[in-house]
Amino acid sequence: MDYIVTVDRFPQGGETLEGSSFSQAMGGKGANQAVATRRSGGNVSFITSVGDDQNGENALAQYKKEGMDVSRSLVKENVTTGAASIWVDSHGENSIVVIPGANQHLTSDYIIPHSDFLSKADIILMQMEIPYETVKTVCKIASENTKVILNVAPARSVDDEVLQSLYMLVVNETEAETISECKIDEIGEEGVVKALLEKGVKNVILTLGSKGSMYSNGTDWLKVPAFKVQAVDTTAAGDTFCGALVVGIGKYGEMKKALTYATAASALCVTALGAQPSIPYEKDILAFLEKNNIHL
Repeated sequence: MDYIVTVDRFPQGGETLEGSSFSQAMGGKGANQAVATRRSGGNVSFITSVGDDQNGENALAQYKKEGMDVSRSLVKENVTTGAASIWVDSHGENSIVVIPGANQHLTSDYIIPHSDFLSKADIILMQMEIPYETVKTVCKIASENTKVILNVAPARSVDDEVLQSLYMLVVNETEAETISECKIDEIGEEGVVKALLEKGVKNVILTLGSKGSMYSNGTDWLKVPAFKVQAVDTTAAGDTFCGALVVGIGKYGEMKKALTYATAASALCVTALGAQPSIPYEKDILAFLEKNNIHL
């Protein structure tokens, strides 16, 4: 559950400011990405962990309403559902504190019994708000038979063994620097992407905020610019990009088209407040692309 406060500017240490508004909305990186994949046109099975509280009950009910299969999700007793405190300033930038709660209970022991199901998926999309050991386990189970896409958010270091098992790595500038141990200021955006490819990643997407994104598999290089929109709140923009990207890869099969589709989805996302409430639907993404004279 996201608890969203809008302010003119972020407070300094020890300072009290008056906020502009307060709202609650469902969030969480895994959930945002699952919702984005579903709304973008994907068929989604979402494996997650929630607490046995009202937030958890409401979340699973909402995901079912979205049309996702949540039958393999864990409801953990006497644990709170994950939560986040989100501050959004007048420029649409956000500052977030995450309380993992039940997310920490999505362990390898819980995932292993679902191995056959995972291996039959077309694409598996993961991020880092679940235990790292669980991410490693899924990679071991599924990477031979399915395309595993990892979005390393929040940023952290990742073992080369995991990187080499992936179909695709999706990172922003901070995440790319953390994994590659290189600085973009020193070697440039292409240099950091090359450093990640040298670690054995098959496909790398570097997201660049208002500058768009860069893709490479070591041979092909693509840069897709961002669409110009009025940003209201950047929360879930990266998650929306990842979810729409998954659909774009499955639907179009061509990386430039997949990236363009994902870029359009994330552009629409930042024009509204909140995480999941701002995630667009397939028809809205296609209409936005048509408005910009782009036909995939």
